[in-house]
Amino acid sequence: MLLSWDAAAVRAAEEPLLAAGVPLMDRAAFGLATHVAHVLRDVRGRVGGAHVVLLVGPGNNGGDTLHAGARLARRGARVTAVLASPRVHGDGLAALRAAHGRVVPAHDDAAADALAGTVLAADVVLDGLLGIGGRGGVRGPGARLVGALAAAAARPVVVAVDVPSGVGVDDGTRTGAVAQADVTVTFGACKPALLLPPAADAAGRVEVVDLGLDLAGAPAVARLAGADVAALWPVPGRTSHKYARGVLGVVAGSDRYPGAAVLASGGALRAGVGMVRYVGSAGSQVLAAHPEVVVGEGRVQAWVVGPGVAPDDDAQRARARDALVHALAHDEPAAVDAGALDLLPDRVPPHVVLTPHAGELATLLSARGAAVDRADVEAAPLAHARRAHELTGATVLLKGATTVVVGAHGAVYAQADAPAWLATAGAGDVLAGVLGALLAGRAADAVDDPTLPAALAAAAAAVHGRAAHAANPGGPVTASDVAAAVPRVVAGLVTA
Repeated sequence: MLLSWDAAAVRAAEEPLLAAGVPLMDRAAFGLATHVAHVLRDVRGRVGGAHVVLLVGPGNNGGDTLHAGARLARRGARVTAVLASPRVHGDGLAALRAAHGRVVPAHDDAAADALAGTVLAADVVLDGLLGIGGRGGVRGPGARLVGALAAAAARPVVVAVDVPSGVGVDDGTRTGAVAQADVTVTFGACKPALLLPPAADAAGRVEVVDLGLDLAGAPAVARLAGADVAALWPVPGRTSHKYARGVLGVVAGSDRYPGAAVLASGGALRAGVGMVRYVGSAGSQVLAAHPEVVVGEGRVQAWVVGPGVAPDDDAQRARARDALVHALAHDEPAAVDAGALDLLPDRVPPHVVLTPHAGELATLLSARGAAVDRADVEAAPLAHARRAHELTGATVLLKGATTVVVGAHGAVYAQADAPAWLATAGAGDVLAGVLGALLAGRAADAVDDPTLPAALAAAAAAVHGRAAHAANPGGPVTASDVAAAVPRVVAGLVTA
């Protein structure tokens, strides 16, 4: 599992080491220089003779950058430090000069524009403009240099120092000009911005330099790896039967969207649920595709409610509403999607998992007095998913290129397992089914442990994304392709 800690937690962990005289900046600079040397070998085959440009801002982030530049200069690289602030780390600047690095001030826009060619001609650029203490984005000459990199048709490899400049370190937002990195070398611990959208899109590959920090408390954001997903997945034993493995009720589809019922049922079946009971108007289509499904009401352990339920289908909306009432009355977990999101009561427990996309989340929040639109949600996914959790009590899975899950007691996950090809009609219906299978298979656990539904939602997103890769590596997929690939992805995880 990849864990991240916010800026305050990292600083608190650094304080006792700094008080004891541990040279944290030296460790950080060594690790940064080592990773940049690997990049230079990939780009040029060697460090000696390579041209490295440092974009240096104020504070310790600039100090890390300058000290790393000094190490690279001593290994034969041509290092140019572009100072985007009149205040830079004194010891770092002295170290770079002692190593015969070149220092060029860029304290105004005109100087920055004049240096754009130097920056673009480098083999590697280190973005050391803002660190974890940066607020409000990159401004002034630094912004001009970041803009030049962004506008270039061909640009050098960019290595972000600790975090890409211009991102919200703790919330994953982006403000103004953001340096798009190919690699981020982060110190002590991964930071939330390196996992959360939209900031994570600027991070590239993330490398963590161990500083020996003792990080106390729960992480800010987590990302499940394959072994974590396998540990969460309900795997039958020799004596298991279909009822013990979980029975899932599915209220999905409508006369307008019958395929949603087929896809949600198929996602659940292929994820390993013991039985699917389908309730709704698309029973004939579901049975034609999945004869294993039982059509009609009966006892279930969990529900999927809402995929493809059209707003003008009064009969199916009534069934969805009844399913939610039943689930809440009997402590049955539920995945609530699309056409059932507006049927929620004011408050629900964490074992009710909402699965909106950004537009649906904006509608839900606006209906509850927090007027936002889709663009607002996309700009700050964590903040809006957290707000939805606070307003409803539900676990919230916000679908996107990186799926964000917010649950009880501060649980936050960010899964980036899917290819861009997964942005296709019906994919969310399959995800709802996969999640429903997990909730049915671990229904009692999900009710007993309010943090577990968030982990199960993240696991469902991970398998869903991996199935999209497996269905057609590197190419387009349909939702049906994704559902068909789920069994082999699950098998690969639980047998690894």
